[in-house]
Amino acid sequence: MAILLFFLLFFPYLFLPSNAQMPGFVSIDCGAKEKYRDDLGLEWIPDNQFPYGETATTSAASGNQKQYMTLRYFPADNRKYCYILNVMSRTRYLVRATFLYGNFDSSNVYPKFDISLGATHWSTIVISDANTTEVIELIFLALSPTISVCLSNATTGQPFISTLELRQFNGSVYYTDFETKFFMSVSARINFGAESDDPIRYPDDPFDRIWESDSLKRANYLVDVASGTTKVSTIRPINVDKNERPPNKVMQTAVVGRNGTLTYRLNLDGFPGFGWARSYFAEIEDLSSNETRKFRLRLPGMPEYSRDSVNVQENAQGRYRLYEPGYDNISLPFVLSFAFIKSSDSSRGPILNAMEINKYLQINSGSQDATQMGSLTSSYPLADWAQEGGDPCLPVPWSWVHCNLDMQPRVTSITLSGKNLTGNIPSELTKLTGLIELWLAGNSLTGPIPDFTGCTNLKIIHLENNRLTGVLPQSLANLQNLRELYVQNNLLSGTVPRGLLNDNLVLNYSGNLNLHHESSGKKRIKIIIFSVVGASVLFLATAAYFLFMCRRKKAHYKEEKKTNAPPTQKLGSFLIDATVESAHCFGLSEIEDATANFEKRIGSGGYGVVYYGKLKDGKEIAVKVLSTNSFQGKREFSNEVSLLSRIHHRNLVAFLGHCEEKGRNILVYEFMHNGTLKEHLYGPLAHERTISWINRLEIAEDAAKGIEYLHTGCVPTVIHRDLKSSNILLDMHMRAKVSDFGLSKLAVEGSSHVSSIVRGTVGYLDPEYYVSQQLTDKSDVYSFGVILLELISGREAISNESFGTNYRNIVPWAKSHVESGNIQGIIDPLLHTDFDIQSVWKITEKAMMCVQPYGRMRPSISEVLKEIQEAILIERGGSELGEGNSDTISRTSAHSPINVGSREFPEAEPFVSFDDPIAVPIAR
Repeated sequence: MAILLFFLLFFPYLFLPSNAQMPGFVSIDCGAKEKYRDDLGLEWIPDNQFPYGETATTSAASGNQKQYMTLRYFPADNRKYCYILNVMSRTRYLVRATFLYGNFDSSNVYPKFDISLGATHWSTIVISDANTTEVIELIFLALSPTISVCLSNATTGQPFISTLELRQFNGSVYYTDFETKFFMSVSARINFGAESDDPIRYPDDPFDRIWESDSLKRANYLVDVASGTTKVSTIRPINVDKNERPPNKVMQTAVVGRNGTLTYRLNLDGFPGFGWARSYFAEIEDLSSNETRKFRLRLPGMPEYSRDSVNVQENAQGRYRLYEPGYDNISLPFVLSFAFIKSSDSSRGPILNAMEINKYLQINSGSQDATQMGSLTSSYPLADWAQEGGDPCLPVPWSWVHCNLDMQPRVTSITLSGKNLTGNIPSELTKLTGLIELWLAGNSLTGPIPDFTGCTNLKIIHLENNRLTGVLPQSLANLQNLRELYVQNNLLSGTVPRGLLNDNLVLNYSGNLNLHHESSGKKRIKIIIFSVVGASVLFLATAAYFLFMCRRKKAHYKEEKKTNAPPTQKLGSFLIDATVESAHCFGLSEIEDATANFEKRIGSGGYGVVYYGKLKDGKEIAVKVLSTNSFQGKREFSNEVSLLSRIHHRNLVAFLGHCEEKGRNILVYEFMHNGTLKEHLYGPLAHERTISWINRLEIAEDAAKGIEYLHTGCVPTVIHRDLKSSNILLDMHMRAKVSDFGLSKLAVEGSSHVSSIVRGTVGYLDPEYYVSQQLTDKSDVYSFGVILLELISGREAISNESFGTNYRNIVPWAKSHVESGNIQGIIDPLLHTDFDIQSVWKITEKAMMCVQPYGRMRPSISEVLKEIQEAILIERGGSELGEGNSDTISRTSAHSPINVGSREFPEAEPFVSFDDPIAVPIAR
């Protein structure tokens, strides 16, 4: 994988502050041709001297939006493209990148790619609208004199960037105890009570932070606003104490809860995870002497974060003064529901001026060889290959480098053949202790071969076709793993060390006129030292030998096959022999007796028919009989027997055995008394027995646990591939179990996906899998998201009538309602009002995350399960997780998230120290 650099250090004026703006401001208009000043007074610098990438224009607003009229884009290859910016060490900065696609390539292919800061993955940029500007911000403490902002890993489309901005902070603004280990990714910065949709930024905010308006019309930005919420404002200045606090213009507006509450729901980019949060209050209303304003924070399902009563005027020590309570270490979900509730002894409702929430992003300390590699590239300042920014290994390696997969990787391969290298072989290479392959052929290197004794893992060294002088070092014989040594066509002299003349080493030293070896006459030596003619003869002889051996082996195999032909195998037995012993084999007569000769039919499908039965011991069973003319069904039969014989979980339908007799292929399962989920949602049972919302959540929980077991409890992972509401069965207690594993696939260990012909059911099929034919566990997550939407709406996945004239599929139909904030528009009318809207929102938004178009955007099934469990707690009254029903909360598999205190957090979100108190409130 390769890397390419945007070396912005070529612009000496780029880092000089303008007189009109704060020191440390850098504003790069990517693709622009000249510098200019916008309507805000910010000076923009072009990147037009870069030799890399291409520029394009887009249609964008005029005025201060000029920076979005151009962009720079790059090939959709495996390289990373880096901007390098100068910074002041031990100083805090905000770095902001923006992306406006604008269909610059006239392809209407929405790009998806990664962006990183140094060795740390920052974000995955997913464009879903050609005319929407994506903005990401990161707050960091600079620990070195430069930073690298790199684009890489294009999944679709081409990586591009519209602007890149750097803003320097003063003093202790955004200081945390964790800043050397974590960046802060900006998730929300909100100006409540804003007088327009326009954000507040520079020059009102001297640091050019962007404070978004709470009236901004954006999908699920702020919803569930309580009745009685009113905007208030003042023209009086607010005493914010220091300029690092929110600017005056932000604090001069607020919302108040006239009916005693302020409630909101907010999507937090990058969460769930740990973060930094602040609420900003100032009393900007005139209160009489006998009036008070007291309120407290409430986070549904998170009672541990509820605060003591807030009295803004008292806490701030006066009116028109800032009070800033918050948390430096708090765990938050993706969908944050929060409320400020008036205290019983308060005469006024709560007030809220502004809010900031940042997510902690763990800093990757980089590869272990970064220093040596940096020293190596600095020796070749004019070479194109040496102008590559960021870490040599992370998040993706340089074009001429390979690294291992350690958390702090080491360089394992250097490929610099034919790069016009001159001078001695760089000494830095001898210090790369993880190096396995070194390719330096075809350069103009001179001087002696250095001592590589420290590179104990070296297997391959290619130094041929250079101008190296001196002897072939004895130290090379000390490399126990060395298997290839090519030094031909140099100016070496002396004698080949005896230690290099062995059967385990391929050695080529031809073309060195003064280099010889001592012939022992006894030892068989594997040495490549021959002419072109000799090589051709040897090649032809070798080819003839292998051809002869291949024909001989083939003839022997045919003869053996004739004499030792195996007995004819039963249908599918070649797939299930290894596991069939663990599955009970029923006799056909036993099946006929149990089903009264297949009397009661209870279901059917493309595979065949399902019958009800009862064994002699009274156990009720479901008997699936494969259609005799279904080849696909026979393959699914073998697959299902193979899988179900070895996987067992309380939320998977129990497989009792199989029968292969007289041409019949039969699967036997436990009988599920209440049929399929589909029948209860919009089938014949829907109006007879409506499933309540809490029961639907419990069904979703059961099904998610079964899927989680397949994804995390099985080795290798099992991908179901045909999840749908008709494959979720309900027992006599309405507990759900996942069924039908005929299309399931085993994940390939060490691979991110399974290449597979597309199978599944229309309406539930992962669109990314459909296009790429690359199956992952996130394909199941997509299907489960559709099932969640069915549970919410009571509507089927595909319908010509259910969704009006504009839609046929439940996903775009639900998305249109969610984006407009109309959650009621998708809730099943049969639920009436027997639900908490908070839990419905939680599940709806998690469902919408599940059905994102790309797998990397979707949560894991464990994350989905956690949200379902939290929704259940909301429905049950918001009990603390630690005190919840253990059967509901603690039944996750051994591979589920680790437990911290009374809350569960994914293992992928490590934090500073779990010995420290969690969410200690900070107020300044």
